[in-house]
This record gives sequence, C-alpha cells and structure tokens, in this order.
Amino acid sequence: MSKLSKSPERGTFQKEGYIRRAEEEGKEPNEDILNMWDNWNEYTKQQEQDPVWQKDNLEWDLRSTDWILEKARSSDAYAQNIYSALCNNEFTKREMWPILKDQRWSCTWRSAGGIVADMLGKGDYIDWYCSGIGGMVDYDTDPKEWAEKTGYVPEGTVTQEIEDDLFKLGWIVVDSCHHAN
Repeated sequence: MSKLSKSPERGTFQKEGYIRRAEEEGKEPNEDILNMWDNWNEYTKQQEQDPVWQKDNLEWDLRSTDWILEKARSSDAYAQNIYSALCNNEFTKREMWPILKDQRWSCTWRSAGGIVADMLGKGDYIDWYCSGIGGMVDYDTDPKEWAEKTGYVPEGTVTQEIEDDLFKLGWIVVDSCHHAN
C-alpha cells in the first residue's frame, strides 16, 4: 500500500468556475461561497485520515494501492474504464461479513470522476465525468468507432480487466449495468 493518492486540482473546478462567472459579471465572489468550498475540501482531508472511513471503502483501496494506481497512470483507457465501472454499480468486499450483511459501496458519477483524478494525481472530476459518451457528443463520429479508437466504455460498463483487478483488490461487483469483453 502507498500513501493516499490525491490530485492537487481536486475540488477546484466548481470554485474556479464560480470565481470566473463572478468576474465576468463584474462582481466580487461571495466569501461565504468561497469558504464553503474551502471548508468542504478541509472536511474531505480530515475524513480521508479517519480509519472508519478507510474501512471497506473501495475509494480508499483504489487510491492507496500501488499496482492499480500504476495501471491507471499508464493508460487513459484503463483510467476511464475504472471511472465507467464505478458509475451506476454497487460493490462489496470479497469477505464473508460484508457479503452476509449485504454491505455495499457505490458512488456518484462526479465522485467516480474525482476518484480517477485522485488516482492519477491530476485534474478534477470534470476531466472524466461523462467520458463514456464521447462518441455520442459529435454526431459525425460513430460511437463504436470512437470506443474502438479510445478504449473508452459507457458509464456503468465493467470490463473484464476491471472486474478481475477489483477482485484482486478484494472487491466484487454486486450490481452491474453491463459487462464488456
């Protein structure tokens, strides 16, 4: 296990967008709103250090395991496939008690994008958010052609490689939208 991987830009997208919009409107940003984002980021830092938060938490395992961090950092397609697998799916630890207690872990699409940004040590959730629909954005691009070119898969898709790696990490997919080969 390594230390918890973190992107220095995580949690900046919304705050920076708010500041930019205020400047465009010729207004001073509201300090309470700026403080809200700063307080949230501080809360997140404290939470990440809490052993209770770390236990049975797929995010912790993804962000603190060297071999999976290396795989994500060496391939944008692999990183995107992790993002897509985290979307619309539930997971459980591959251990007796979490399975018997039906203890599940899931996250939002935004959180999934943020987890991948943290794994890579760069960017924010928006860099991965909705990345599975890439071929659909441009009506001139065939979605299958786009997926073959990039290796990206739609949100909710769990590739066999990701499923196998999550298994090695100690997790299984409980509910899956669809599997990809």
